[in-house]
Amino acid sequence: MKVLKFGGTSVGSSKNINNVINILENYSKNDTIACVVSAVGGITDKLLLAGKQAQNKEQQYIDTFNLIKDIHFNIINELNLGNSSSIISFVDEKLSALKSLLDGIFLINELSPKTSDKLVSFGELLSSYIIAETMKNRGISADSKNSQELIITNSNFTKAEVKYDLTNKNIQDYFNSATQKITILPGFISKSKLGEQTTLGRGGSDFTAAIVAAALKVEQLEIWTDVSGMFTTNPKLVKQAYPIEKISYQEAMELSHFGAKVLYPPTVQPVLDLNIPIHIKNTLEPEAAGTVISNDEAPVNGSVVKGISNISNIALLTLEGSGMVGIPGFSKRLFETLSQEKINVILITQASSEHSICLGIDEKDADLAKSAIDATFENEIQLHKINPIIVETGLSIIALVGDNMKNHQGISGKMFSALGRNNINIRAIAQGASEKNISTVIAEKDVKKALNTLHEQFFESRTKQLNVFITGVGNVGEKLVEQIKQQRKYLKENLKINLRIAGLSNSRKMIFNEDGIELSDWKEQLENGEQASLDGFFEKTKSLNLRNSIFVDVTANKDVASLYEKYLRQSIGVVACNKIACSSDYDNYKLLKRLSLKYNAPFLFETNVGAGLPIMDTLNNLVASGDKVTSIHAVLSGSLNFVFNNFNDTNKFYDIVKQAAAEGYTEPDPRIDLSGVDVARKILILARESGVEMNLEDIENTPFLSEAGLKSDSVDDFYQTLIEDEAHYQALYTSAKAKDCQLKYVAQFNNGKASVSLQEIPSDHPFYNLKGSDNIVMFYTNRYANQPMIIKGAGAGADVTASGLFADIIRIGNN
Repeated sequence: MKVLKFGGTSVGSSKNINNVINILENYSKNDTIACVVSAVGGITDKLLLAGKQAQNKEQQYIDTFNLIKDIHFNIINELNLGNSSSIISFVDEKLSALKSLLDGIFLINELSPKTSDKLVSFGELLSSYIIAETMKNRGISADSKNSQELIITNSNFTKAEVKYDLTNKNIQDYFNSATQKITILPGFISKSKLGEQTTLGRGGSDFTAAIVAAALKVEQLEIWTDVSGMFTTNPKLVKQAYPIEKISYQEAMELSHFGAKVLYPPTVQPVLDLNIPIHIKNTLEPEAAGTVISNDEAPVNGSVVKGISNISNIALLTLEGSGMVGIPGFSKRLFETLSQEKINVILITQASSEHSICLGIDEKDADLAKSAIDATFENEIQLHKINPIIVETGLSIIALVGDNMKNHQGISGKMFSALGRNNINIRAIAQGASEKNISTVIAEKDVKKALNTLHEQFFESRTKQLNVFITGVGNVGEKLVEQIKQQRKYLKENLKINLRIAGLSNSRKMIFNEDGIELSDWKEQLENGEQASLDGFFEKTKSLNLRNSIFVDVTANKDVASLYEKYLRQSIGVVACNKIACSSDYDNYKLLKRLSLKYNAPFLFETNVGAGLPIMDTLNNLVASGDKVTSIHAVLSGSLNFVFNNFNDTNKFYDIVKQAAAEGYTEPDPRIDLSGVDVARKILILARESGVEMNLEDIENTPFLSEAGLKSDSVDDFYQTLIEDEAHYQALYTSAKAKDCQLKYVAQFNNGKASVSLQEIPSDHPFYNLKGSDNIVMFYTNRYANQPMIIKGAGAGADVTASGLFADIIRIGNN
């Protein structure tokens, strides 16, 4: 004998019903089958809606009834039963009774629990009859049996309690005498000892199947639904979730209680004592393995956490006050009050100080709970012994579940640190001594991020997902996108980093995709994106609320830099080649560094100095290891180095600057480079990272541009001055050549002071042979006092700058 149950989705259409029939027919070749079915998907909700509409004197109940009628007759016709007068007659009779019941509710505008049970029973009665008659019509040995004749309950309407002695005898007697191979039973419905129609409450069809399985002492109960078992977490919110092969009864009940809707906890009880396994299967994928729930020891498979679940729409009630400390009876009165109002408590936490008690309840009960509790403690509130009850809404409970968690240290620590790294604030914590469940209350808006974060932490082979949002996709930004596209597979396979670009923006358009933008045609997508705005990009990045989010600034825009504070406060990491933020007012620079630590949001800006060269990383390692920087000598402008390495008495200064701009070595406004401001910002950043408090105005900047160039009003005007003042620039070159020197734009930091200037470098100096757009930095420190630490290499260009940004992103992934 086998007992199977099919849920509403499994019988929600003629196509799905045919799948059910095929499964049952195959099973019946070797076994006798008891099959419990739910109402057609969505029908129970529609029945309750029609009843509520009728109660409220809303004529729309007729439209809802007609919709229920149409759904059933459409299924009948699609199953080729439309020519059977007996089937049509039975269904018409049931629907007429339903219509009469609704008319009665409308007339007296009352919907009692007793009437509600009678109302919703029509769903299962109709579905079970239609399925059984379809099978008989196809020559299959099948019949239907009304579960109301088998399952006997008390008169507690909407959630009746089963009388097992009578029920078990009825089930055993019926199946001992039944001759058909397949018996179709309506789930959810029952009758009281007085003959009144009752229901078994939420998840009642599962309950029906478990009652039948226990009464017949079958080897296994199969529950067929629309998913392939119980998943590690909600697969609709976490795409990496996968079915759990084996799980214990206790783990299944914990997961079910905390939102895993595949199974309803009371389902387990009838089969639990008899140790009858429950097999969760997928009607749409019958070959899938599914999940087996039993008392057998399940393999751990690397993770002691079996699943992560959640309950939404939670309200947190806090009763607190100094008058509670050491006074017995507060908890008793609190819980009695909620019990009298039939309010279920989902979570409880109390500090050892006894100063406060926190309770998690369904949000819909929050107002009733507050008024009842405030009334109970009215005297204490007036005497200021306790405060009026505090109610917080918009919350959810996230729960880690696993029988073996109690035998492993650090599970809670991993959970809380993973949530903390992603700016997910924990409002309350509950953990029993059995340690099978660790529950936390968080904001509803953070649920998806929390589930993904914890699933990555406990189930995903140490693969870390990074979600990158890039502003600025010009020369450098485009190279960065292409590098990410090229290296994604390598990163995933070798570094266990799943790098996705979730947002892209230029000055005109922006696009987003929380599952990652497809990079094969990102330019076309961006061209067709929504109107770009800096605040809009931030708000969208924040609202997506993805774990391990990183904002990448590939601009030289002051307004973009001003938003770093907002990103860091949301625990969104910042990677920047934009130097403006780190060379802004010292207080702002320190604020950004503090926010990075406070909100555990990385703030990396390696490309601020030397493009892709590891200058910042080297400096930070020196300082962290206890060394002290005493002096820095550097050529930090790849663009200026390119200009002066190519400028001579056979070409024009204007032409070389134009070439540098065309090859991407200068900023869009070359005055930023040629005025020395860019280099001044770089030496300022190095000085600050060395531990010195300094602002941009503290740096001595000796300009080499002509007076007209310094005063130019626009980029075009500036280029015109280069043409007009060619003699000025030739004079600079001639002076250096006469001394056998090279012109280099040098930044220096000594004894707390910094300067930038164009210098004539002699042939025996390390800077003399610096070619192309290369940079060089010499660090003199306490450890490198006589021979400096030298870093040298390409210091400008789109590819190397993009690679520097990419390296910062990977650093975040590796940490």
